[in-house]
Amino acid sequence: MLRRVPSEPIDPSLAPHVPEIALSWTGEPGRVEELTHSQLIDRSSRAAAALTRFGVRAGDRVAVHLPLVPESVIATLACGRIDAVRSTLPVSLTAPELAARVRESGARVLITADAAFWDGAVRPVKATIDRALSAGDTDVRAVLVVHRCPRPVAWHPDRDHWWHEALAAD
Repeated sequence: MLRRVPSEPIDPSLAPHVPEIALSWTGEPGRVEELTHSQLIDRSSRAAAALTRFGVRAGDRVAVHLPLVPESVIATLACGRIDAVRSTLPVSLTAPELAARVRESGARVLITADAAFWDGAVRPVKATIDRALSAGDTDVRAVLVVHRCPRPVAWHPDRDHWWHEALAAD
């Protein structure tokens, strides 16, 4: 049986004055990112505005094909802000599996990463999505690409957009 231990209030004068961290992420190779509450709110608000510019409305689905990175949380919060439905596409799926999931979701906007680190190696993420979308039998009209790894990435100018540029646009 677990017993709840009452906690005593912390005297604010004893705690250092630092912004409260809302999200702390550690990835490979030793990369650490921390976002305060205000940074997380700002980025999710910008992402919601970007999704709206790409035509996402309440009730629409947004397909999210991201590894476990801060942008995945931001995308979830952005969808919540505009009452869109996040449809998660695991990065472990094959191109045919992804194509089927994207078709089933009816998503017109998809968020993915250019690549990601797994087990010390850079693995393609967007390349798999590109293969999944190559048949053209989905509703996807825009792909927002999160830049995670410095490497070349195939680009479809009419469809692909950098995440950071979409969030920076006003």
